[in-house]
Amino acid sequence: MYPYKHHQQKLLKWIALFLAGTFLQLLFYIPTPVLSQNSSSCSNITAPLTPEEQIYARAAWQYFVKNYQPATGLTNAAGGYPSGTLWDMGNYLMALNAARWMNLTDQADFDSRLNKFLTGLGNLKLFEDALPNKVYNTATGQMVDYGNNPIERGIGWSALDIGRVLAAFDVIRTCHPQYNDWLKGIVAKWQVARSLKDGQLYGATVLPDSKTLLVQEGRLGYEEYAVRGYQLWGFAAPKALALEPYKMVEINGVQIPVDTRDFQSTNANNYVVSESYILDGIEFGLQGELADFATRVLEVQKRRYEATGQLTAVTEDNIDQAPYFLYNTVYANGNAWATITDNNQPYPQFRSVSTKAAFGWRYLYPDNTYAQKLFDAVKDLRSPDDSGYYAGIYEESKQPNKALTGNTNGLILEILYYKARGNRSLIAGYVNTTAKAPSNNTSAATPTPTPTNPPQTSGNTPKVVEVKVPTPPANSSQVEEVAVTPIPPVDQPDAASKLKLTRPLTVVERRYAEAAWRYFQANYHPKNGLTDDRSDFKGATLWGLGDYLAALHTARSLDVISAKEFDQRTRHILAALGKLPLFAGELPNRGYDTRTLQPIDYGGNPVIEGNGWSALDIGRLLAGLYNLKSNHPEYTKAVDQIVLDWSYLRIVRDGVLSSATVIKNTQGRYLTRVNLDTRLGYEEYAARAFQLWGFDVEGSAVGGEYQTSVVEGVKIPTQRQRKDTNSKVNQYTVSNPFILYGLEFGLDPKMRSLFEPIFQAQAERYRRTGTLTASATTLIDRKPYTVHSAITAQGKSWEAIGDDGKTLPQGRMVSTAVAFAYHALLPDNQYSQKLLQGTTDLYNPLTGFYEGFYETTGKTAVGFTSSTNSMILQSLLYTLTNHQPLISPTTSLNSPWWETVAQGDSGRGLPRIAKPKIRLISDSYGNYWASSENTKVTK
Repeated sequence: MYPYKHHQQKLLKWIALFLAGTFLQLLFYIPTPVLSQNSSSCSNITAPLTPEEQIYARAAWQYFVKNYQPATGLTNAAGGYPSGTLWDMGNYLMALNAARWMNLTDQADFDSRLNKFLTGLGNLKLFEDALPNKVYNTATGQMVDYGNNPIERGIGWSALDIGRVLAAFDVIRTCHPQYNDWLKGIVAKWQVARSLKDGQLYGATVLPDSKTLLVQEGRLGYEEYAVRGYQLWGFAAPKALALEPYKMVEINGVQIPVDTRDFQSTNANNYVVSESYILDGIEFGLQGELADFATRVLEVQKRRYEATGQLTAVTEDNIDQAPYFLYNTVYANGNAWATITDNNQPYPQFRSVSTKAAFGWRYLYPDNTYAQKLFDAVKDLRSPDDSGYYAGIYEESKQPNKALTGNTNGLILEILYYKARGNRSLIAGYVNTTAKAPSNNTSAATPTPTPTNPPQTSGNTPKVVEVKVPTPPANSSQVEEVAVTPIPPVDQPDAASKLKLTRPLTVVERRYAEAAWRYFQANYHPKNGLTDDRSDFKGATLWGLGDYLAALHTARSLDVISAKEFDQRTRHILAALGKLPLFAGELPNRGYDTRTLQPIDYGGNPVIEGNGWSALDIGRLLAGLYNLKSNHPEYTKAVDQIVLDWSYLRIVRDGVLSSATVIKNTQGRYLTRVNLDTRLGYEEYAARAFQLWGFDVEGSAVGGEYQTSVVEGVKIPTQRQRKDTNSKVNQYTVSNPFILYGLEFGLDPKMRSLFEPIFQAQAERYRRTGTLTASATTLIDRKPYTVHSAITAQGKSWEAIGDDGKTLPQGRMVSTAVAFAYHALLPDNQYSQKLLQGTTDLYNPLTGFYEGFYETTGKTAVGFTSSTNSMILQSLLYTLTNHQPLISPTTSLNSPWWETVAQGDSGRGLPRIAKPKIRLISDSYGNYWASSENTKVTK
């Protein structure tokens, strides 16, 4: 009797569930709204496909031909993989309908396929006898999990997928009314109302204890799309149809609608992608706020392209490698341009240009030039074996994402059918007259002010009181560039540098290196061999020319440029350096017009008398020249001749570095003033460079005691404690000089004690606030032109200030160069990895890397500089040299410089001893340069 009683109880249980489901069905059912068209409109092809479009359509249809499962009538969600969801079934129905009306298949084949499909669908076992399982084996019809493993009970249902297939059902019954009754019977069998609750869409999942849990499904975009499918069959979910809750988030200058229900608060992703808006447009017609939202979503992708040179068409896609399915987003869970799994795991390296998104935007906005550019990139991305369209193109590797899916190919067919119907939506029958090209008006984007001529600044030297001649710089079209003849060819130029790399660049690293080098191609003056410090100004400082030398050596070491180009550029820059007018016949001026080679001030105005020198900038150039002759000794004679022309009597005094400025007194006389240069970090870096050449500048080298300020619980250096000056010139602490020091000279114990808290404070700020922080001096193309995003400035933490010391409340930036450098120096650190992930996209393939992005808005900071692109190149090289300091020691002191030093007093302030004051050390701290007298080597 017990077995009978058990079955009786089970039967009663299912009867109860059935009755409850029927009651709910009636409760949520409303009369079907008149949204569908009549069947005659389905065959009304008013804009026939062009011959090229017919090729696209045939290619997409071949996917379904090759992935058809005759036993069930279903098709595979991914090429050759017998699995599929209800969403995938909706894709197939939409594709099948499109194929019929575009004459890709005849009526007999259509009927055969649809009959098989509906039969197979009707035979599928339902989850809890209520609704289709989330996924089925398409070959057998069994309920499976997402690994395609059979599972007797199933894993639940997806309300979004139900909405998708209900929309497809409506298209089929409208365009092929002979199937209406069959479809109505299938829907009646399903307890659709169980997926509705409190006016929202609810999916079901199975908990570890085997209980069924209902979970709200859908976020802005997909939620509204899916509920429209429910509406077509008479089911109401008003909260799901409402756009709220959402907020506008600025990304790349565009206000983007974002669902406020994010992963952190709901364990569900609030991704913003292209596909939901494209589906809405081609199936229901873009209307009202959704039309505006779609415009914004396309516009922001165009803005990213304009900012980085990277074509952007993001949506969810299968990929051809683990983890196999990703959401490429405009925004997800607090992060712009996130590429994540369903569990919010990031995979930015696999972000791709989506084929289906590119097709969608092109046909929704046929007059939009960016949408056309996207389309041109993918329109021929077909499998060579005629298996359909690939899913897209990986952004990093530029290789095709060879995943073949029903989603991609089904959507392409839908889109082409939409076009053939004269841009008339497939369900509501609207003509998308509102799908106009996105504009840059204030409704969708933050206006960008037109930049004026920026002042020139090295970004690495303090702003000084200097001569300001009122005459504005001449128009570039009126300035004839001075031609400089390169130095004569050198004997037996090396094919490459002496550096031995531990491995070659990866495909992605090479792309970064080539992009960074493009800056020095785009801003090169072929007549004289100089490069500009920044792309928007024809001028260079000695710091910028040092950047160029470092970039030149690095590009050759990484094999980004040929030996011939390296030799030509090197001989040209060395000749130009020998032609630069010297201030007072002693040292190079602070800045030069890169066309005339004449001195200019930081505003670009000519200064006939000169404007002094910067010991810090000269130190940067000396480091570059020393490394050039160390790695390429064939240029030693030419290098030494340049620096032997200079006088060091006033720049090196009493063991410290001094800089010269020019002021104008009340009588109109020009006066030179020489003072210690004490800019924190930069002084220490420059001192090391001078020590390479034998100068005694121990007073400026890293060491002694430093004043500190507590930031994020960490003591941050703010100023060296010293008695030889009352200068208060240093008003901020930034990362730039410390990481450049680390890359080139290594982190000696004393520098490490400064470097580590600076990095730690930034990591702690991110941990506390979630704000990526890479504090640096950056140069931008608009006022204030130079921004110091400081760790501490003028006694305050996390201030951004201009050169004038004024606070810039919204000015803080995340520096691209600093992010690359921190990752190179600390590759295993999680925060440095996070920094790199946030900045690797910030480049234009033709002009180099941008300076960074704004912390508050995420907007790209527009500006291209030699400092940023040189540091990125050096960071890449550092990772390939087993983390050795990039400054290489010379093996010979038999050179004009050292021979002249050995001869004694020359009247120009040369070192007293003919050897460097520092040497390369290897000990328990690593490899680094340090003062010879004060370092004990530990093997």
